[in-house]
Amino acid sequence: MNIIVHLFGAIVLQVSALTAMSSMAMSDDQLLRVYTQEAAASQQKITQRICSLDPIDNLLPPPQIKASNSLLSYLAEQGFTQNKEGSWVCYANDPKKEGRYFTLFKVKQVDGRLIASSFLDEGSLIQGQENRSLNFFMMLIEHHLNTSQENRQGIRRYLEAFVSLVKQGKIKPTRRGFLFDQPNRALVLYHTLSSGNLKGTGITINISLPKS
Repeated sequence: MNIIVHLFGAIVLQVSALTAMSSMAMSDDQLLRVYTQEAAASQQKITQRICSLDPIDNLLPPPQIKASNSLLSYLAEQGFTQNKEGSWVCYANDPKKEGRYFTLFKVKQVDGRLIASSFLDEGSLIQGQENRSLNFFMMLIEHHLNTSQENRQGIRRYLEAFVSLVKQGKIKPTRRGFLFDQPNRALVLYHTLSSGNLKGTGITINISLPKS
């Protein structure tokens, strides 16, 4: 009988040890998953800056933002700079011509509205511009339009389809604006450029700022 009790005790001890080891392994695995997720999120945050089109730019930390009264100063975190006119712009190198750069994105405040554009050089989107344009537009919409999460999802789907049709050549440049948000009378249009050195077209959203 003593032998049986001793063996039973040994088995229980082994089972307890295995359970503890298993729990520790699970805990370590959970910690590893959390760390991996945090690292991935951190890397994603770095590599998704809207105006960092060069892989080297993506390695840079966000710039130190000086105190500013500008309504759009948060765009500095995305690599935008403010020009002398007060507009916030994103410049891109021309992949077809060394040493040349052009304005890729631009947003300015005009009479209580935000006019934001994504410019197509000679009617073509450069690599990565399609998705970055959507992120640019949606960032402005989330900051400056009073919309619900569900409504924003619908707006993104609409703008995504619009940009895709422009890319496919199924929407021709026109001064006509297409309404994409009824309560706020927000418009999107695809048009030729009437000024500046860039010969091409632009996709522009026109949204009303909330009245103070």
